[in-house]
Amino acid sequence: MKDPKLEAKFNNQAEMLANKAKKRFKHLSKRFKKQNIDIFRLYDGDIPEIRAVVDWYAGHLVIAEYTRQHSVPQWLSIMGKALAAALDVPMEKVHLKERRVGKQNGRRYERIDRTNAKVVMNERDLKFLINPYDYVDTGLFSDHRNTRQMVREMAEGKDFLNLYCYTGSFSCYAAKGGARTTLSVDRSETAVTWAQENMELNNIDGESNVLLQSPTFEFLKQAAEVNRTFDLAVVDPPSFSTSRDNGEAFDIARHHPRLLRAVIRVMRPGGTIFFSTNHQNFTPKMDGIAVTEAIEITNKTIPEDYQSKKKTIHRCWQIRV
Repeated sequence: MKDPKLEAKFNNQAEMLANKAKKRFKHLSKRFKKQNIDIFRLYDGDIPEIRAVVDWYAGHLVIAEYTRQHSVPQWLSIMGKALAAALDVPMEKVHLKERRVGKQNGRRYERIDRTNAKVVMNERDLKFLINPYDYVDTGLFSDHRNTRQMVREMAEGKDFLNLYCYTGSFSCYAAKGGARTTLSVDRSETAVTWAQENMELNNIDGESNVLLQSPTFEFLKQAAEVNRTFDLAVVDPPSFSTSRDNGEAFDIARHHPRLLRAVIRVMRPGGTIFFSTNHQNFTPKMDGIAVTEAIEITNKTIPEDYQSKKKTIHRCWQIRV
């Protein structure tokens, strides 16, 4: 870097970030080890000038910069080296990402590499394959580990539907909780294959735990037509997406009432829907939706390591049909 002042500024920021992350790791690591939880958050934009997120993955570090128009390419690597030194992580296990603001966040499956390398991580008594190399997202959203446990505790004897299932973690929890059946739906072939691998990793049989590659609205329409119904569902869509088939755009802020009405049509009376979004400016519009109750349970679903005064990592509602 040719600018000595800028370099000094970045080094100072790197030192602040490394110290904060190291302190946080010391605070959290022992208790999560007792719970057999390998993945947890160490930092998420707490210092205004350090727009980054740092996650611990059992000896790997995933570090992402919230990039802006004036972001400098060298900044992230300087942060990565400081964090690696502070937490004694070799650089080959440091994974640097860029998170872009706005509608690009909805591109969940965009590849940044093609290693196809997956690592097994523990979450309580379950195991999940994560890929810290090839995508911005690694394959497991750890901020929903509490929600997954809630689903598990409600799943016994129920038919469970997992929409936008991604890599199937909610379905694995439901199956382990004694669900009679699980059906996991995602439009991405990559996600469905990954979910199948997670099912196999956790010794979950494929006969009563089915995975389906399909656009969500197409599946919901077909399920309603044949009167297929469920007792318990998780709906956690991306904030924005565009159909590969017809180019139709989905915006969670505008389209969630339509989505929830379609889900309700395939739910049995008394059934429960967990609806979640990570959209940072989300305003729920549920008044016109025919449900018994819709209670926001965000404070119960966000784990300690994701709690922040600056932003809410996700919002979540428990809806009773």
